[in-house]
Amino acid sequence: MNFPFFIARRYLFSKKSTHAINIISGVSVVGVAIATMALVVTLSVFNGFHDLVASFFTAFDPQLKVIPAMGKTVPADDPVLTQIRQLPQIDVAMESVEDQALAVYNQHQAMVTIKGVEDNFDQLTHIVSILEDGDTLLSNNAEKYVLHAADMDYGIVGIRIAEQLGLGYSFPGTMQIYAPVREGQLNMADPSQGFTVDELYSPGALFCVRQAKYDGKYILTSIGFARRLFGLDGRLSSLELRLKPGSDFESVKSQVKKLAGDKYVVLDRYEQQDDTFKIMKIEKFMAYIFLTFILIVASFNIIGSLSMLIIDKKDDVVTLRSLGASDKQIVRIFLFEGRMISAIGAVIGILLGLLLCWLQQTYGLVALGSSSDSFVVNAYPVSVHPWDIVLIFITVLAVGFLSVWYPVRYFAKRLLN
Repeated sequence: MNFPFFIARRYLFSKKSTHAINIISGVSVVGVAIATMALVVTLSVFNGFHDLVASFFTAFDPQLKVIPAMGKTVPADDPVLTQIRQLPQIDVAMESVEDQALAVYNQHQAMVTIKGVEDNFDQLTHIVSILEDGDTLLSNNAEKYVLHAADMDYGIVGIRIAEQLGLGYSFPGTMQIYAPVREGQLNMADPSQGFTVDELYSPGALFCVRQAKYDGKYILTSIGFARRLFGLDGRLSSLELRLKPGSDFESVKSQVKKLAGDKYVVLDRYEQQDDTFKIMKIEKFMAYIFLTFILIVASFNIIGSLSMLIIDKKDDVVTLRSLGASDKQIVRIFLFEGRMISAIGAVIGILLGLLLCWLQQTYGLVALGSSSDSFVVNAYPVSVHPWDIVLIFITVLAVGFLSVWYPVRYFAKRLLN
């Protein structure tokens, strides 16, 4: 058995001559455990919000999106895009045209993004699951998912845009969409000639992603309408893809990237919302840094406990030296003491943190608000990621080990001299 570790373990669990040392040691363990528990819970809550936001995005975003590396649109019959469509792992491929426009309805107006899609958009995404008609969630049927009929084009509006324009779930009449003409000069005598104007009808439903980026910005309509409005006949803004079930996502993504080359950019769902997830990662990292500082402060208790222990055991040190223990072994005894306090606090803190996360997941102990309709979820979402637990355990051990290294060597050297 490792001699310094054996002695350190005896010192940790044995009764000291001064009762205050036992109390300080206990306080040290509790301090480290609380800081560790806070790390586990806080990072898990950030993970919960990350997963929650990701679940909303997947209802509207495709698995893979191919966009031009230069410019906003490309020819729809580009041979590169044709090769991508023909990959055996591709289940659904859809062209999309997307640009900004002005929506006007009954003297209300709003800047919007018109997203023109093909009829198979409901096969590409879960758009039907987020349609609402004011009474029921249309998750089991697609009756209200209509983009065009005969010579009429329908616009499925985001719920926040509907509020801004004063629309209901089913608005009477038509909504006018204005887009600037791409070619020619603006006639200041008649500015209206500088815009293409078209109309959209209501299909009787709105979509609700519960994200302002979509609900307050997008109007979904047919690709024919978008091409006519923006003057982009035979062109597309993006090629959106869904893979066949069981396909190796990363492998297919690599194949698509290889075919796309430098001409196109291939984005998965997280990369399509890179700005949002990047902010969330930064917030999580800052929370980790701040809580690590709290952990460092909690580790000062370990230094106080070891300092008193070294003084209390000065007679034992003389005995150990007489028995042949080297100065290096004696120093390692007290280093092991501090490291065991950190390790015990880390294990207790992680277990308590996991218990709190389980209770929050199961019972929703901490609510987001008093009104159940005010938030997307009623309680703080929690998601425990194994790698976070590993990172926390390593962080606690590293902080504990580093915080006791210099003080132990300093006090032990003074005692041994």
